[in-house]
Amino acid sequence: MADDPKDPETSPQAAADKPASQVPGEPLKAEVSPTDSPGAGASAAPGPTTAPPAAAVPKAAGAAPKAPAPNAASVAPKGTAGAATAPAPKAAAPAAAKAPAAKAAHEPPKAAPPAGPSDPPPPADMTVPAFITSLQAAIPGAVTQVSYYVGDWTIIVPVSLLLDVGRHLRDAPGALFDSCSDVTATDWPPRAERFDVIYVLYSIRHRHRVRVKVRVADQQPLPSVTGIWPGANWLEREMWDMFGINITGHPDRRRILMPEDWQGFPQRKDYPLEGPGELLMENPLDWLRLKQARDEADIE
Repeated sequence: MADDPKDPETSPQAAADKPASQVPGEPLKAEVSPTDSPGAGASAAPGPTTAPPAAAVPKAAGAAPKAPAPNAASVAPKGTAGAATAPAPKAAAPAAAKAPAAKAAHEPPKAAPPAGPSDPPPPADMTVPAFITSLQAAIPGAVTQVSYYVGDWTIIVPVSLLLDVGRHLRDAPGALFDSCSDVTATDWPPRAERFDVIYVLYSIRHRHRVRVKVRVADQQPLPSVTGIWPGANWLEREMWDMFGINITGHPDRRRILMPEDWQGFPQRKDYPLEGPGELLMENPLDWLRLKQARDEADIE
């Protein structure tokens, strides 16, 4: 009878006697059902690594036989299968290792420190002022280079002719540079003539300006221009105090910003950022005690 529980067609014993290909297997958890679309299994999230029964996966014609599925003891527990069986990304490691080498290959080489300013020449269509041409005619060899940058004219003169050039620019009718508004310097350690000393001159009557630049080496004598422009007195003192340029003929050459016994010249590019080591003290009283000890030693 059809409702007989012992019917051979529906009893478990009868199902076990049939071949595996004829017994419909129940899909496992996280397994793609045969009724799903072909791409559903590829896009689904990774599940347990338990392999489906042989009857659940149809074999393609001529396909190579697959390896047997792992037994239940080798299957990871539920909830840890993804973490236990997920392979580590192998392609990211070589890319990360090659990144520094590729970055270093594209980095430009470091440029050497500049040995001095460019001092660009004036444009070809610009006329040199008359006070410069008259100076070149009056004192041969007084101007070694003429430069024009950001609206300022600059003439570079030898140290030996500095005072002659200064007097001419002060007294010549077309120049009349009666004011020395600034004296400063720049330090270029790679260059033999280490310092550029710049005198900024202004004519109150003609309202024009010029910069006179000389190049001097370390400890090379540089004549003072205080006899031509008295206003350069403190400016030259500051230049001596900060750069240590050997200004000669100055009426009162002494430090103006730093103490008299200060060691070194702070505006030099090779000056230590923390100051001279032997006088680097956090407590000002320690420095005063050291100074007093030196004064007492000199008296004794």
